[in-house]
Amino acid sequence: MLHHELNQQDGILIMEPGGALEAADFTAVTKEIDPYIKAAGHLKGVMIHAAAFPGWDSLGAFIAHLQFVRDHHQAIDKVAIVTDSEVLSIAPRLAAHFIKAEVRHFDYQDKDAALAWLKVSS
Repeated sequence: MLHHELNQQDGILIMEPGGALEAADFTAVTKEIDPYIKAAGHLKGVMIHAAAFPGWDSLGAFIAHLQFVRDHHQAIDKVAIVTDSEVLSIAPRLAAHFIKAEVRHFDYQDKDAALAWLKVSS
């Protein structure tokens, strides 16, 4: 399950996994952000706030996640990965090869600093 909140005023999407990711999670996020992206042209930022990497509940969920990234990465300026998870903390180095957005890691307790970074235009 993936909890998400779109702050339309700042153009920032906050995602917090509450368990293994499901394909339906990415459908729900897409339904919320696509109209915003169509109107605004992009998201200023995305924050992934996770104490640990939850994994996916199925191969279908993994594929839905990849499709979500493929379909949206061009419209996202920055990604803040806010975690103490070893797996997620290396994500910025990996993501740099696949996505357009600037990606930065923050410690789990530094959610406010990550949000402040996302709000600053690149």
